Amino acid sequence: MNDPTQAICEAALKFDNVTTGASCNQKSFKAKKSNFLFIGPGAKGVGYKAMFKLDASVEEAKKMAAEEPSRYQIGSTKWATVRFTEEAPVPEKIWRKWLVESYELSN
Repeated sequence: MNDPTQAICEAALKFDNVTTGASCNQKSFKAKKSNFLFIGPGAKGVGYKAMFKLDASVEEAKKMAAEEPSRYQIGSTKWATVRFTEEAPVPEKIWRKWLVESYELSN
C-alpha cells in the first residue's frame, strides 16, 4: 500500500527553513511565519486531503473545482483543498506547482 502523501511531504521538507507540526489530524508544514501545506487523511478517514495557499494559480484551481467539485475546492482565503486516493492521486504536475507557490507565499 503506497501512501500518496509521502512524495508531497518529502518535497515540502526540501525547502529552506521548514518546520512541521500538526493541525487536527493533518500534518502541517510552515516556513517563517506561516503554514504552506496541510496534508493527511480525508474526512472520516476516507482518502486523503491536501491544502495549499495559492495566488497566481487561483483561477486554475477555480476551473478545476468547477469541473470536479468533489475533488477540488478553493476557499475565499485562497486555500485550495484537494481530495485524493491511492488510485486517483493528485497529479504531480499540479501538486509540485502548487507546493512551490504555497511555500513562496509563506516567506
